[in-house]
Amino acid sequence: MKALLLFCVKTYISLGLFFYFKKIEVIKQGHIPKDKPILFLGNHQNALIDPLIMAVYSGRTAHFLTRAQVFKKPLVSKILKTLQLIPVYRVRDGWENITQNNEIFSQCISILETNQAVTIFPEGSHNLKRTVRPLSKGFTRIVLGVLEYNPSSNLQLIPVGFNYKKAEGCPDEALIVFGKPIAASRYTLEDKNLAIKNMKNDTYKVLTTLTTHIPFKDYDNTLAKLQALNVDFLNPEQVNNCIQSHFKVCQTKPRVSHNYLKVFFMLLLKVWCFVPYFVWKKMAQPKIKEIEFIATFRFAIAITLVPLWLGFVAILFAVLFSGSLAIYFIVSALIIALLAVKL
Repeated sequence: MKALLLFCVKTYISLGLFFYFKKIEVIKQGHIPKDKPILFLGNHQNALIDPLIMAVYSGRTAHFLTRAQVFKKPLVSKILKTLQLIPVYRVRDGWENITQNNEIFSQCISILETNQAVTIFPEGSHNLKRTVRPLSKGFTRIVLGVLEYNPSSNLQLIPVGFNYKKAEGCPDEALIVFGKPIAASRYTLEDKNLAIKNMKNDTYKVLTTLTTHIPFKDYDNTLAKLQALNVDFLNPEQVNNCIQSHFKVCQTKPRVSHNYLKVFFMLLLKVWCFVPYFVWKKMAQPKIKEIEFIATFRFAIAITLVPLWLGFVAILFAVLFSGSLAIYFIVSALIIALLAVKL
């Protein structure tokens, strides 16, 4: 039953992402094994959108470590745990809760021992800045725990780079790069401090090649230069080469003229979905305090309120007029949405 529920949720999320993003490109630099324990380690920019994309495109059904704050309400907590989300506590959640992470890490170790997959965002928080932030050592505790329990474990670490054209915009474009698997067995248990250091350094180094990495020093000025050059942020290798060459070797994209046809269909889509759009613009968006959550809440409304609204209007048309008009309305809405997003 749980497997069926996860399949249905994953399929629905996949459909939602298709209509939300203009394009999602996935690159896998190495084979992602189906029969080995995997620890996915991704940079974290776009709040809930990152794990949703991971869940759909990784090729594995994974458990996700998620900040404990979202588990406060009992009903929500039960639903999230059913969907294989695991709460993890941070310093801001209170020092008295940090010790609960010991049980969480033990749970992750048990999951990996049964050749399943776990996803962690080792930066510890999300941020839209195009840079890889210092990694926390939480994931290293899980890796070392697995190796202590089973030194011959086939645990694979797979760095994942998330790249967005404009994460707070809609429709957006994304590139997800799965790096080559790193065998956890390469890290020795003889010197745990050295193993932790090497694990963090190796993962960090790979992540900085899988996504655009603008150094913290002079970040704003560097970003402004890249934007002025109109570089392709969906090609992190080119962008990173541009930064490292001090802007001497940069490939730029041609400026695209205004797409009036797209604007027309986007306006038409807003008319078709004027109630969900009103809820988003007047009720939801003004309450968002962190820019990283804009895409998350917009997507949530898109996959919940929009279908309910379209279904309600279709039923209304069917009752007041005819079933064929209701079908026409739904089909028209889908076509308009595809043209507004994909053009």
